[in-house]
Amino acid sequence: MPPSDPPRQASPRQGLAYGLLAYLVWGFFPVYFKALHAIPPLEVVAHRIVWSVLFLLALTAASGRWGEVRAAFASRRVIATLVGSTTLITANWLVFIYAVEQGQVLQSSLGYFMTPLVNVLLGTVFLRERLRPLQTASLLVAAVGVALLTARVGAVPWISLALAASFGLYGLLRKTAPVESLAGLLVETLLTGPLALGYLVWLGVHGQGAFPAAAAKGALWLPLAGILTATPLLLFAAAARSLRLATIGFLQYLTPSLQFALAVLAYGEPFTPTHLLTFILIWSGLALYTADAVHTFRNPAAHREAPRS
Repeated sequence: MPPSDPPRQASPRQGLAYGLLAYLVWGFFPVYFKALHAIPPLEVVAHRIVWSVLFLLALTAASGRWGEVRAAFASRRVIATLVGSTTLITANWLVFIYAVEQGQVLQSSLGYFMTPLVNVLLGTVFLRERLRPLQTASLLVAAVGVALLTARVGAVPWISLALAASFGLYGLLRKTAPVESLAGLLVETLLTGPLALGYLVWLGVHGQGAFPAAAAKGALWLPLAGILTATPLLLFAAAARSLRLATIGFLQYLTPSLQFALAVLAYGEPFTPTHLLTFILIWSGLALYTADAVHTFRNPAAHREAPRS
């Protein structure tokens, strides 16, 4: 069971634990969505939203957090922020499910390897988190890797870029939204819930829906989407409010590492020399970023001007 919400804000140690669990769950997501490969991505996303609403309503009722939900709806600032975060996470879900169903787990892992560096950039631009020399170098090396892949393959790796940008921006908005994680996530899903439910009803009326009749297509796994979707997002939202974006980026290594292993070892996706060189450059950028993070952790007095962690 995810945290119904830490009281106001989790400690950095709790935030770290929540983040680790969230990224581990996300790392194994391709296994779940491979079981749904015969169902169109948009329908899967609609199910994720509807079942998440039901799961989150139950959690909210059990924890008695209705006041926080009402307060979120009463704040124009909160609603505006959550409309943006809802749009971003929905787009992220759709692109990711499409990537899994198209056998592009390797490209999705590349996108999530890029996300920590996107977080560093976003933290610098929007939160005024100071960009240190090694962080600058890490961004440049990663950019070279993406440019190389684009030049060699002859096409922009849009799946990777879309995943990195959408999830990085989602983390930024959830970090700045003045709302607790459970209430915020419930509001996010409620904002899109009517559209998702309407779409599923339309599919059912026209005999095109996968659930609950098509068990052979993996449709019976769809009700689990609520728990599997909401739990890591709750954990992530709790972690995002207590950790710097740079720290969140460091934890992000777990998800793409697991997805990379699944793509190459379990699903046998093509891994060419160009892919290898691109990943080496991305990993090099992450190594520079990690070295900077370790140095900052060991020498906090030298970085007192940085935002709290």
